[in-house]
Amino acid sequence: MTESDEGSRALRDRLVDVGAELVAAEGVQALTLREIARRAGVSHGAPRRHFPTHVELLSAIARRGFAELAARVEEARGALGDGEADPRAQVTALGRAYLEFATRERGMYELMFRHDLLESGHLGLRDTSLPLFGILVDLVGRVRLDADARVAAGALWANLHGIAQLWRWGSLQLATKDDDLACLLRTALDAHLGPEGGR
Repeated sequence: MTESDEGSRALRDRLVDVGAELVAAEGVQALTLREIARRAGVSHGAPRRHFPTHVELLSAIARRGFAELAARVEEARGALGDGEADPRAQVTALGRAYLEFATRERGMYELMFRHDLLESGHLGLRDTSLPLFGILVDLVGRVRLDADARVAAGALWANLHGIAQLWRWGSLQLATKDDDLACLLRTALDAHLGPEGGR
């Protein structure tokens, strides 16, 4: 790799870093090419050399979010042992990591699922997001031997996503008169996987 290539990659990474910091601090609406360039200390045209469209830069930032979420899920599962831990416990750890990410990394989470802003096909988002869903499918299949694991995992993911969104808006706390996110996670898991321990 030439020095020029290294400099180009460094600037590309810097633009994504700045975008990730900006979305965390100010939300999706702040992610303009001009503002990212300003904060990166480059001309407002510089991002176009690495990201020809605004969508491509947003997608690169969203890929960073999916990679961070996947790392947190792996860390949560790894804390249970060598990967051979009870599948139900691993699904619980995955669900907890997902909800924590969604509620703590609000701007990034919103960007990751803004399909009106992103192009997940040719810009590589699916390559980053689908392996995480594959982990969920595998674990759900090991818990729910009686179900189509892909469909059951999809329904569980949709439930977790809905919990995350409604929690972020304050709607669930208002409706349930409860602020225990862990209780909602347990209830969702019971609904999709059956009661823990067959109770």
